[in-house]
Amino acid sequence: MHIFRLGDEGHEVLDIQQRLVSIGYPLPTAELTGRFGPDTLAAVRAFQADRSLREDGLVGPDTWMQLVEAGFRLGDRTLYLHAPHFRGDDVRSLQRKLNALGFDAGKEDGVHGPRTDRAVHEFQHNVGEQPDGVVGLHTIGMLERMRPLEDVPGRALVREAEELRGTRGAFAGQVIAIDLGDGADGDPGSVRVAIANALADRLSVLGAKPQVIAEPGASPSDRARVANELDAAVCLSLHLGADAPEAGGPTCSYFGSGSTHSPAGRHLAGLILDELERALGRRGRLERLTVSMLRDTRMPAVQIEPFVVSNRFEAARMEDPASVEVVAAALAAGVRRFFA
Repeated sequence: MHIFRLGDEGHEVLDIQQRLVSIGYPLPTAELTGRFGPDTLAAVRAFQADRSLREDGLVGPDTWMQLVEAGFRLGDRTLYLHAPHFRGDDVRSLQRKLNALGFDAGKEDGVHGPRTDRAVHEFQHNVGEQPDGVVGLHTIGMLERMRPLEDVPGRALVREAEELRGTRGAFAGQVIAIDLGDGADGDPGSVRVAIANALADRLSVLGAKPQVIAEPGASPSDRARVANELDAAVCLSLHLGADAPEAGGPTCSYFGSGSTHSPAGRHLAGLILDELERALGRRGRLERLTVSMLRDTRMPAVQIEPFVVSNRFEAARMEDPASVEVVAAALAAGVRRFFA
């Protein structure tokens, strides 16, 4: 998809503006013309902040997808297990209510998949309704009458946290998905490829089964689907940061929003960040994101940004083959600790 940014014009930009206004991000009438101006930029960044997306002001695949999904409220449409899966804020609201009532709908990602479908069937059975998996106004009414406490940890989050306390199996033989990620402005791409190859080599030596996901032109959702089809134990998505020039240090992100997160993803991200900080000698950041590679994957997943391309020191450092090996070694160590 084309990435829309400041200065772009056209009916697609007008569509973006109208969607922003309809979900509560007002724009002055003078800018509702299909031109991506400064007020649209500010509204996009505010939307991204509220949705735990990278606040870059660009409308790419993840931001556009969530703009569309934000237009759905629970009850606007009938939900059921469908191919492709229903996606939207209505699904996320359904998952939150089911999880709060003790029915494990999986992570609250806004995707109506098999786990959410099972939770719907279990809820309907428990309240004495026909367990058909169809979420219409009647089932929604039953959910509302149960008055779920949605500000407390839900079933899915508690389950994943409990699973972290158990064994994750031997590291040898584990399939590790390595996603080449998306290129930021100024990202030559070759650095991510070099890190991916070096990481794959190290993981192989340690006995794991690395699988590099290199799908030119594929959307983040498509690459997440590939990781799921590989039945990977974890997924590492490689990116290069594109923050302000003064920003520096590694960033590791895991699936999470203001109301939920993946405990396993957070644990994996923390271990990898710890190794990167030690190896690179730079303080880093641990962040929540709702991008597709973290949201659509069924396994613990981490988005890793070891360098910031707009930082001159780090831009020079990432071109050094020795730095590539240092990063690869740190990532491998973090993943191995996750299975310890």
